[in-house]
Amino acid sequence: MDQFQAYNINPNLKKALLEMGIEQATPIQQKTFKPIMAGKDICAIAQTGTGKTIAYLLPCLNQLQFSKEGIVQVLIIVPTRELVKQVWKTAKQLLMYSPVRCIGVYGGVNMKPQKAALEQGCEVLIGTPGRLMDLALNGDVNLRTIKKFVIDEMDELLNLGFLAQFKQLLSLIAAKRQNLLFSATLSTSVQEVLDEYFDQLHYLEAASSGTPLENITQTHYYCPNFNTKVNLLSHFISLKEAHDKYLIFCSSKRSAEKILEALEQKGLQDIGIIHSNKEQNFRFRMVAQFENGSLPILIATDLVARGIDIKNVTTVFNFDLPEEPENYIHRIGRTGRAQKKGAAISFILEADTPYVEQLEELMKMKVPLKELPEAVEISTELTDDEIPKKFVPNIVLKPIKNENSGAAFHEKKEKNKKVNIVISHKEKMLAKYGKPKKRKPKK
Repeated sequence: MDQFQAYNINPNLKKALLEMGIEQATPIQQKTFKPIMAGKDICAIAQTGTGKTIAYLLPCLNQLQFSKEGIVQVLIIVPTRELVKQVWKTAKQLLMYSPVRCIGVYGGVNMKPQKAALEQGCEVLIGTPGRLMDLALNGDVNLRTIKKFVIDEMDELLNLGFLAQFKQLLSLIAAKRQNLLFSATLSTSVQEVLDEYFDQLHYLEAASSGTPLENITQTHYYCPNFNTKVNLLSHFISLKEAHDKYLIFCSSKRSAEKILEALEQKGLQDIGIIHSNKEQNFRFRMVAQFENGSLPILIATDLVARGIDIKNVTTVFNFDLPEEPENYIHRIGRTGRAQKKGAAISFILEADTPYVEQLEELMKMKVPLKELPEAVEISTELTDDEIPKKFVPNIVLKPIKNENSGAAFHEKKEKNKKVNIVISHKEKMLAKYGKPKKRKPKK
């Protein structure tokens, strides 16, 4: 708390921080607090799990005043509904001794309760771009009053295709405002948006983009196929201790369901699953049960790779590697949080070799490739997706002409059997007169 003491934080926030058990500021919090308090526009680059949420909430809330009119003064945009809930939860914890009100809004649920909450007024509004647009265009919230505009996970916001909504929101919010942008990576697409819409940004970086956290131990295992991956995963689950939490990332909804089915066939239980086909309440319930330990194993797509602050994840498994190397960083950032140690274990196919080289180049380090444990069976059984497909060319053959076939396929009737015979004039005369008869010459 000595570090926060130097930042001149108001007593209500200090009390809340103590109750939350937060005593030391993380590097990104140390770098951003004073510039934000000074009113500067910033773009902070920091990896997942480095305390970005408190890095912007704490200085914003420290300067915030309760409003009798309940006008929105701080607008926070995040890419997913899961992240809305997480930021909302942290904000409410920080405001537990303050009269300042905070509301979270997101799609996929009834909008009426959110409208009713906004009618009561709030100073801090957190939401996804789509739902914020709906509420603003319907006149349920006035965004012209905001003083601080925060975008969390800027890179993911663009990856999910929210650029159009983002541009529309910029036209609806106050022109004179403080801009606070946070991103795990500074990709080309992010830089282009920053250059076009934001001037005089101060860039801050807590760690180099692509550099993994030092307290995460990374390991790769070569697995020839899906079933060998399942065998290796089952082996690690059998070694799991009571306090361990395993987060298993895969490439798709279909892959997640296949992994769950394969593990259940091996008799493994207490495994949760989360992907975009699951209903919102189911997803929230899975995350809550994983966080409280009642479901210590969670299979997930990249839906939860960002923004969900699940505490005490001991190991992240990459059952399938993500499509983008940067997403690998976000995935493994689910462990090793709050200065704790963590492990990231990836299952590598032969086809993944070029990707692994890109990943290691991004991280500027080599990840050790270990031999499979002796207890793990190398399966020779392939799934339908892994069986090589034989290519059979579609050759169109010309029909063979039957030379013996005639013009018709049935016997002609008698009346149609007549043949036209041409008889010359000389033959006609010979038949009529018995002798040839010559024509008279023309005069």
